[in-house]
Amino acid sequence: MNFSNATDKLRVAIAGLGFGKKIHLEALKESDYLIPTAIFHYKKEKGPSLEKETGLNFYHDWGELVKSKDIDGIIIATSPESRFELAKEALENNKHLLLEKPVALTSEEIKELQRISLVNNLSVCVDFEYRAVPLFLQTKKMIDENILGKIYLIKLDWLMGSRSDPNRAWNWYSLKEKGGGVVGALGTHAFDMLNWFFGESIVVSGKLSTSIKKRSLPNSSKFLKVTSEDICIANLEIKTFDDIIVPCQVSLSSISKCGRGFSLEVYGSEGSLFLKSENQKDYVHGFNLKISNREDKTYNLSADPRYDFEKTWTDGRIAPVQRIQSLWAHSIKNQTPVIPGLSEGLNSQRVCEAIRKSAESGLNVRI
Repeated sequence: MNFSNATDKLRVAIAGLGFGKKIHLEALKESDYLIPTAIFHYKKEKGPSLEKETGLNFYHDWGELVKSKDIDGIIIATSPESRFELAKEALENNKHLLLEKPVALTSEEIKELQRISLVNNLSVCVDFEYRAVPLFLQTKKMIDENILGKIYLIKLDWLMGSRSDPNRAWNWYSLKEKGGGVVGALGTHAFDMLNWFFGESIVVSGKLSTSIKKRSLPNSSKFLKVTSEDICIANLEIKTFDDIIVPCQVSLSSISKCGRGFSLEVYGSEGSLFLKSENQKDYVHGFNLKISNREDKTYNLSADPRYDFEKTWTDGRIAPVQRIQSLWAHSIKNQTPVIPGLSEGLNSQRVCEAIRKSAESGLNVRI
């Protein structure tokens, strides 16, 4: 099936008023393949203002939404705690899904979603949007072409300051049991990147820390305990696609004032690669890719033009999300598997769980 006119477009609902409304909805508005049709929130009183703001049909009853014949697929960008139950009910009612990460709170939940989606022949995409960013695609190309030779060491630092203000209010992110913390926010992406670039993580050791231990309720003087981590330090053994074991260090933080942002360093026998960005508000604009050769000369690299986005938004997050949405749409139309999907979500989740287990036991954990 082609996408030559609006009637061919898949009708999509959005659950989630944060990233869902701000990023996914904006990407959908200019999609050649998908059309935003409905928006969900469990609070009925939000309906009139949301319908007026977005022009979409409003649902506050999830059962009614997933049973609607006017919806082909749903983007679930709610808080992590609710994603599994929402996704499970949607799949049981034959709705294709695009899920934010972490997909669910446990690997077992992800495997259950896999089972239902396979039985019902449904496409479930996971929004690992860094796989769609031009310089990340260029990095992947260079690693696959063995430009660096035998890889000796991988180092990934992601030091952000989004929660460095102790006056930032308490919310679900503050609770480990609700999927909060830097491992879910940044680690899920980081471990998917490492798997995509290099191969499987097979042994993990980790340390977790909570630096800001209490936060106040919104508009209140009452303070509640923070149980989620804001720092993660991990050592990984990665089994590469060439069947070589490579050591990898990962440092994640959400409380680093003036942190240096994202930094991936790869050191190999033929050269080194550096993918970095200090821009903490936009993960497309601001990235820089450098490579050194055997003569130790370092130079900047641009992405292959075929990886470029067709359009640049003020908010650079929209472009890669739209690219992921397009992969999802083609998967549905062509009835083919989608990457990144639940398998990639499961691989990332297993590393996150192994790090938590290691942090509790003080031991290395084999995945």
